[in-house]
Amino acid sequence: MSKTIRIGTRDSELALWQAHKVKSLLEREGYNPILKPVKSTGDLNLEQPLYEMGITGIFTKTLDVALIKGDIDIAVHSMKDVPTALPKGVVEAAVLPRANTSDILIHKGLKDFSTKKTIATGSLRRKAQWLSKYPKHEVVNLRGNVNTRLQKLEDNEWTGAIFAAAGLERINLKPENHIELDWMIPAPAQGAMLVVTMDSNSVCKTALTPINHSETALAVKVEREFLKTLEGGCTAPIGALATVKGNELKLKAGLFSLDGKEKYIIEESIALDHVDGFGKHCADLVLKQGGDRLMKELRKIL
Repeated sequence: MSKTIRIGTRDSELALWQAHKVKSLLEREGYNPILKPVKSTGDLNLEQPLYEMGITGIFTKTLDVALIKGDIDIAVHSMKDVPTALPKGVVEAAVLPRANTSDILIHKGLKDFSTKKTIATGSLRRKAQWLSKYPKHEVVNLRGNVNTRLQKLEDNEWTGAIFAAAGLERINLKPENHIELDWMIPAPAQGAMLVVTMDSNSVCKTALTPINHSETALAVKVEREFLKTLEGGCTAPIGALATVKGNELKLKAGLFSLDGKEKYIIEESIALDHVDGFGKHCADLVLKQGGDRLMKELRKIL
């Protein structure tokens, strides 16, 4: 009889899609996975901005507790929502191949950006970069899962709203009326899916090893190291994107003030043989440029 693996997941359409993806991969490996959906704290409070809620890992904490209690065997996350420091005993077991890393603007017949517009997003990273490029625009808070945010955009008089392309593409909700924001630096690990388990669970660690994508795992490791060195949580206005080409890894990353008026952006490359500590090195460059002072200011607010 094949080993049953209980998969913990949030209960949104996108989260369930991700969990089903892991389920199908494990089935190919001969396991018997079952889904155990839960509702996270971040899904229950849709009005308060994330940074005001003061909870690290707001979308992952409920699953972490279920994992530690033994109610589930593994948990599937959008990796950009996962804190850089996992709870004691919880380990990264697999990173799946990365999807589209871009942010996109879904708009209502937008023709130009020169006049004042109202743009919606719940991300301080997106807000800061948008205001950096379009300082005359207004950015309003938008919370909820993908489906909820799309409905809120429809119901309000906003010009548009910013989404991660990967989520919309995964559940076939990416509309025609969108613009790819190729100038916006994505969140660290955006477009990547992470599966975690307990370090003591050798069965699940063995089961998940074959579905790990080493190139994606390396890229997001560098991005998250950059984020961790800056001591910025998932809500901080920090972006990072690492790409691997041949034997080289390139990192574009940035730190922004909340109003977008101040920014520190770096673009650095390194050979894969020397990639250890590269994320920290790049973060140190940002800190020395003035990022250290900015991070101290942000910590007082966030």
